[in-house]
Amino acid sequence: MKKVLVVTGSGRSGTSSVAGTLKRLGFHVPQPEVEADERNPRGYYEPLWIADFHKFWLNAIPVRTIDSRPQAGDIAMADLTPEREETLRAWLADELAQRPDGDVVVIKETRAYWVYPLWQRVVAATGAELASLTMLRHPTQVVRSRDSAYLTGMSDEARLQRETTNVAAWMNSVFVTERATRENPRAFVPYYDLVGDWRAAMTRACAQVDVDPGDLTPPHAVDDFVTSSLNRSSDAWDGLTVPAALRDLAERTWTAANVLVATPDDAAATAELDALAAEYAGLYVTSAAIASDEATSQVAAARRKLKERIAAKDERIAELEARVERLEAAPKRRGWLR
Repeated sequence: MKKVLVVTGSGRSGTSSVAGTLKRLGFHVPQPEVEADERNPRGYYEPLWIADFHKFWLNAIPVRTIDSRPQAGDIAMADLTPEREETLRAWLADELAQRPDGDVVVIKETRAYWVYPLWQRVVAATGAELASLTMLRHPTQVVRSRDSAYLTGMSDEARLQRETTNVAAWMNSVFVTERATRENPRAFVPYYDLVGDWRAAMTRACAQVDVDPGDLTPPHAVDDFVTSSLNRSSDAWDGLTVPAALRDLAERTWTAANVLVATPDDAAATAELDALAAEYAGLYVTSAAIASDEATSQVAAARRKLKERIAAKDERIAELEARVERLEAAPKRRGWLR
């Protein structure tokens, strides 16, 4: 049986590093890939077709790559159409048809957990087996990595707001991914394990999802790709302005999720994550209620700006129309036209 290994997790959690590692272990990443850039100079190892499929769909809803709303996945799945599902199934079937029996196809996509039920259906429809590998990285490291990659040049106020939102979104991604992947073989890989001793981390993960990592005897192509120098972010909360209640909830989520590294289906850990998810959902509802006046004010301000822009454009259009009318009338007044 062919296997589809979905690599997912919160953005900036090391999904590119582990996908690049899997490719160097001999597993197949569908081509072409998203090109490397200044945010990820070592490469994304993400199938371009899949990245575009998720991006154009989810950005339009919109559901962010990491989204703090507990219902974000439900919003995404509610927008799924039979045509979109068939498009993905056909692409995957064609990709698998080109691979030999027993091959492993790696689909790295940090948005996949929002629509994981879709992936479960399309993989089953092709007759392949679904497995998942989820990257885990401490929330402070994720936030700092996102700050350096995406928030450069923003004001201090905007950065502080995004830091709080990104910690919340990190927790939400853990809850959604863990719950969605319970029905398939799965592995959880901490980023510090991968960069600290990739052989041990990948040997354990590959055994958990029942794939053969091959000969890992040094020298190996992964040795120059994954090094401890990649982990440059601190796991301390110093310097991050995040409410104490949210920090506490994030730390408890981190602790519970790490239990799944050794035992991916640990009943006590999954029950704890369910309880934490419920606690987070309650905190989110309360926070939204407290901030409702602020949200209303921001919507009103955005509407005012939009009306001003529309009025300015209407005024400009009227000026241009009047100018055209004057130009058209000028020759007639001079008798140039009969």
